[in-house]
Amino acid sequence: MADLILHHYPQSPFAEKIRLILGMKGLAWRSVHIPMIMPKPDLVALTGGYRRTPVLQIGADVYCDTALMADVLEHLAPEPALFPGAHKGLARVLAQWADTTLFQVAMAYNFQPAGATHMFPDAERLKIFAADRAAMRNNAPRMPAADATAAYKSYLRRIASMLEHQAFLLGDQPCIADFSVYHPLWFTRHQVPVLAGVLESVPGVLSWMDRMAAIGQGNSSAMTAEEAVQITHSATPDALPQEIHQDHHGIALGQPAIVVAEAFGLEPTEGILVAASRTRYTLRREDPRAGLVHVHFPRVGYLLKAKEAAS
Repeated sequence: MADLILHHYPQSPFAEKIRLILGMKGLAWRSVHIPMIMPKPDLVALTGGYRRTPVLQIGADVYCDTALMADVLEHLAPEPALFPGAHKGLARVLAQWADTTLFQVAMAYNFQPAGATHMFPDAERLKIFAADRAAMRNNAPRMPAADATAAYKSYLRRIASMLEHQAFLLGDQPCIADFSVYHPLWFTRHQVPVLAGVLESVPGVLSWMDRMAAIGQGNSSAMTAEEAVQITHSATPDALPQEIHQDHHGIALGQPAIVVAEAFGLEPTEGILVAASRTRYTLRREDPRAGLVHVHFPRVGYLLKAKEAAS
């Protein structure tokens, strides 16, 4: 199997989610550090536009969104399982809530003035970062800090109640729900410690976070972005699985299409639609630097459009 290459930066909460999953699976991986804000020319050479963090690369296949990455890693290393049979649907639903609602509330709490200035003591850097993230939100305002604080405390109490009689959220072993709930709380604890006092009221959650951190991040080794781009140029995308074409948009395979996130990070990726399965979209695209690449997205959370309709 080609190397697992994670394009990320150390402070990224969603990257922490995948780093821990790689650790749980005992997988070796290559680490490519990317910029925290745009421009990201090496990453965009691979994705064609998508710029959220992290991105998982395997040869000339590029996987966007951590929900899809979790499925890919589960397929490569089925044990220990991210999606326990008895709670598979519940685990996915809880993970989706955590990756959206909980994450948005937590980050609104984390980036109140005290947290923002802790991360970015330099006012100009903070201004640049804030503008970058506002663009990713299509300039929608963050939840006010007071409301975010109240909601975050409420969610933390609910998480604590889930852990009263078991080591992890849905049982004795961690599942996808644990990794999704963990990463925004990890950001509070480790990236904005000036605000981490909010976690002290839920000691059971802190103990669970210690258990999650103990999973580790597997065996990683550094790789440059240029090396990663060269790998795609020298590789060929894997053959796509024989899955039924799920056409809900009137877009035939082989047609030009665009995939864009529903709500956050709205940079579109253009390419030729080569798969629209029950769970994912795949675009084939060519880049002068990266060569022929397949870029994969989950269906949930993303919009598919014909190129003419989107222009």
